[in-house]
Amino acid sequence: MRLLVTRIAAEAARLTRDLTAAGHECAVAPLIEIVPRSDVALDLAGAQALLVTSGSGVAALAAATNARDLPVLAVGDSTARKARAAGFAAVTSADGDVHALTELAARTLDPAGGRLIHAAGASLAGDLAGLLTARGFAVDRITLYDSEAARALPDDIREALIAGAFDGILFFSPRTAATFVTLALACRPRPDFSGKSAYCLSAAVAAALAPLGFGRVLVAAHPTEADLVALIASSPDQRSTT
Repeated sequence: MRLLVTRIAAEAARLTRDLTAAGHECAVAPLIEIVPRSDVALDLAGAQALLVTSGSGVAALAAATNARDLPVLAVGDSTARKARAAGFAAVTSADGDVHALTELAARTLDPAGGRLIHAAGASLAGDLAGLLTARGFAVDRITLYDSEAARALPDDIREALIAGAFDGILFFSPRTAATFVTLALACRPRPDFSGKSAYCLSAAVAAALAPLGFGRVLVAAHPTEADLVALIASSPDQRSTT
């Protein structure tokens, strides 16, 4: 299949390698630009662990501090790999979403053991701090970067969408999906998605795509990259091209 990955390039590289190895042709259209904040003073005194919910959060955290000894709890395996690659010594993956990360923290950390620091962006999906506060933890959400939505699709991607060149499109967040909807509706002529598939990380992502009328909107069994890849492997499009 020919697939479009709507993810920032730094987080799409491994995924596109895996999809290419499985026989797919991939294009990448980052719909969110990450802009690090350079004026953040990160105070780790009294912290018992760091929480990261995206690869962008890992990159921003690694740039903001030289400390690598605090435990890191990551939302999923992809984020955990990036944390280990950045030199953090003790990294554990929740292999899920913010709810799974909350459960991991509740199992492995002590509310009396010190505050938790969530290395985050200005735009969040889910209320990790609220979930953990309800469990008795003190959580500091530190905004280390901003994320700006793309204002236009790359010319080659826009032309490919209008031509119906992609069999399926991958979406990873409600905000990315909503941005894609806005940009796709602005295309002239407007692309027809009625025969195309949308592969979504969660039901919330899928809901944001409703205005485009995709022929198939498929949701991963769990909100992980591995489950999204498995969804693609088992999709009707995959079977029809083999």
